[in-house]
Amino acid sequence: MPNTTEFLIIATYSAAFSAILSYCALPLFGILQQENYASGDAVKWYVKKKNMLRRRYQLLALCVVLITALLGLCFSFLGAFAEIIEAAGYIGLCALFAFAFRKALKVPVDFTKRLIRLFICTYLLIFAALFGCGIGLFCAEEAIGHPLALALRMAPVGLFPALLFAFVAAANCVMKAYEIPRGRYFIKKAARALAESACIKVGVTGSFGKTSVKTYAAQMLSGKFRVIATPASYNTPIGIAKTVNNGGLDCDIFLAEMGARHVGDIKELCEMVKPSVGVVTGVCAQHLETFKSLENIMREKGELARAAEKVVLGESVASMREDAFAAGRDFKAENIDICCDKTTFTLVIGENRAVVETRLLGRHAAEDIAISAALCYMLGMTFEEIVAAIPRLNPVPHRLERSESGGVVILDDSYNSNPAGAKNAVEVLRLSAGKKVIVTPGLVELGELDEEANEALGRELVGLDTVVLVGETRVLAVRNGYKENGGDEEKLKIVPTLAAAQIVLSEILQVGDTVLFLNDLPDKY
Repeated sequence: MPNTTEFLIIATYSAAFSAILSYCALPLFGILQQENYASGDAVKWYVKKKNMLRRRYQLLALCVVLITALLGLCFSFLGAFAEIIEAAGYIGLCALFAFAFRKALKVPVDFTKRLIRLFICTYLLIFAALFGCGIGLFCAEEAIGHPLALALRMAPVGLFPALLFAFVAAANCVMKAYEIPRGRYFIKKAARALAESACIKVGVTGSFGKTSVKTYAAQMLSGKFRVIATPASYNTPIGIAKTVNNGGLDCDIFLAEMGARHVGDIKELCEMVKPSVGVVTGVCAQHLETFKSLENIMREKGELARAAEKVVLGESVASMREDAFAAGRDFKAENIDICCDKTTFTLVIGENRAVVETRLLGRHAAEDIAISAALCYMLGMTFEEIVAAIPRLNPVPHRLERSESGGVVILDDSYNSNPAGAKNAVEVLRLSAGKKVIVTPGLVELGELDEEANEALGRELVGLDTVVLVGETRVLAVRNGYKENGGDEEKLKIVPTLAAAQIVLSEILQVGDTVLFLNDLPDKY
């Protein structure tokens, strides 16, 4: 067994290696965060056959084993000092990896308090494993007694980078003993505040358009009422709880976006918020991957329609309530005229009609505004107030958002990932001036309809001046749909990353051209 000094040396090495390995694991923390800390979903992502991040960690482990073994053999004549050289090689190679892939994720890691706790737990688990391994290797080297055993003693520790996901997942499971009760307390606290508040609670859900409808309604209502809306895409119990607990409920109307990826999610949110008014924008095959059937999606979104006293229903979900017309289907957007820089349509609510113009783009923007307007009308705004507010609406970031850079028009629809929205975005692109270029990795989370939907997307792209497909997960189906519908293969480019796509764009785009960024895949794809 090692003596006190040797114990301290092993502990020092373990602490240093644990620190650099934990830092190397940052992309894994980011993925877990994007999966809402659901270990099961993260495991499904990690074991996928073409997971490039897993391959990178395996390659790092191989390189560390080789470099530590090589350094140990080359400097074995230095005795114990050789270990310092091996350790320097180990740390240096891991540091190089961490630096090279520090921006491996498109969505940066958000260093929340929860993530910091998870990071510390992961560090401690790695340290414990390294320390135990170090003691074991020391004892093995003492038992063998051969000089080569000392020279190669650190090489087995080089396998740890390949085990990083296991450590992160294990730490996440350990921390749930603390995080789950804490989260429940946080949610119950927000639920109590919502129950005690006199404000009108509005729930907004749907397979598409819920963030847009919530945002447009908040902008229109703010001219007459005090409004609080969940920010960005905060649509989980924890996200809503953060909004309530951190900002309070000093408002007349509270707009809560309600997201769902599994059966039971909307029911849980309704029990928390207890909305008296609900909005269901519509239902499509989005999240079919987790819901398994369109019927499950329709039933889940219908939880809000059944829970609320009054509802506003999109056209595709009007059957959710028998009293749909009286309760919230007495509206529509007619005569929609799409341009590359604005949208004009006739807004109809009951007997009220008016031609309105907005700088929001796309056919779906008119429909989202109509749903928002119907909600505002139900909540007490006059038709005239609503019509006056529509021209002032600001676009939601990354939802067919128009901007210019160097004379090139950029249509940023990178948040979109549903077939109808994609079709509408391409329709706007076709109306634009100059060369019409699209950059897309395809559509996701459509389950068994993935291939069919991406082939249909490919067919929609025929006739554009350049089609840039990014990645490897969905682009083959898009390419097949494009080619089978007569697409010009010379106008089709397939690149591995968005950075590579940007190089292509820099070579082909000129002043007056338009480029559409359609869907930015989550990092797990």
